[in-house]
Amino acid sequence: MLMTTSDNVAGQEIVESLGLVTANTVRARHVGRDVLAGLKNLIGGEIVSYRQLLNKARAEALQRLEQEAEQLGADSVVAVRISAVSVAGGAAEILAYGTAVKLR
Repeated sequence: MLMTTSDNVAGQEIVESLGLVTANTVRARHVGRDVLAGLKNLIGGEIVSYRQLLNKARAEALQRLEQEAEQLGADSVVAVRISAVSVAGGAAEILAYGTAVKLR
């Protein structure tokens, strides 16, 4: 399934909008990673373990978005957006959303 941040699919015609689809995942940090991240804050630089955590969370949210769109019979999801927010006690939510559509 094609998912795109644009409002249309190049070379395709949207013939039906099936509505908003959303998917999310909430991931918590690992205490051991927090200790290493705290040390990294002192010297600066990228916190690789957090980047990896967010990459996995984003991939999971997009996979769930695709599954929700498929359940509606969609060919594509347009206007895809991803949002991240910190929630309770060291956990982060990744939310993916877009419009499920049928193409000609």
